[in-house]
Amino acid sequence: MKLVFATANANKAAEIARLLPNTFEIVTLKDLEVNEDIPETAETLEGNAHLKAQYVTEKFGLPCFADDTGLEITSLEHRPGVRSARYAGEHRSDEDNMKKVLSELEGHSDRSARFRTVVALHLPNEKLEFEGIVDGEILHEKQGVEGFGYDPIFSPEGEQRSFAEMSMDEKNAISHRGRAVKKLVDHLKKISC
Repeated sequence: MKLVFATANANKAAEIARLLPNTFEIVTLKDLEVNEDIPETAETLEGNAHLKAQYVTEKFGLPCFADDTGLEITSLEHRPGVRSARYAGEHRSDEDNMKKVLSELEGHSDRSARFRTVVALHLPNEKLEFEGIVDGEILHEKQGVEGFGYDPIFSPEGEQRSFAEMSMDEKNAISHRGRAVKKLVDHLKKISC
């Protein structure tokens, strides 16, 4: 089954490709030669995931899934949340975003946080959502070099390491995206039988 994953993020595509069985062929925005940014104007992760999936299904007529992920930090009133990718501004980098979070957390003893991913699946006759959450805490400084985004400053519950100190397989086994995609895969297996 051919499915479009509405992302231009090669790291995300690689993570998800490793989670899906060989019966699914993943096509990305790059494969479809989509170079423009798909607007993410919704105020929720759910809304943005559906906007991206809808864009692809309307433009190409292909089944599609899209995700949106937010880092929700308790002491920051659940910020950066839906603005996680652009937290430090429109022309931000992962480094800028991490610096802003660490700066805002100075003086806070509660460093609890969670990553939350919502995957929207748009098929010809249905639209579904799958959610994955991983609880943890924000570290005081970066640890590790793997992963992307906030991985170097986030340590999942029950771990001493950050996501950036784990292999991709270790991270996928417990991550928010891994949990949401597992639900997606379970559903796709049911409908492809």
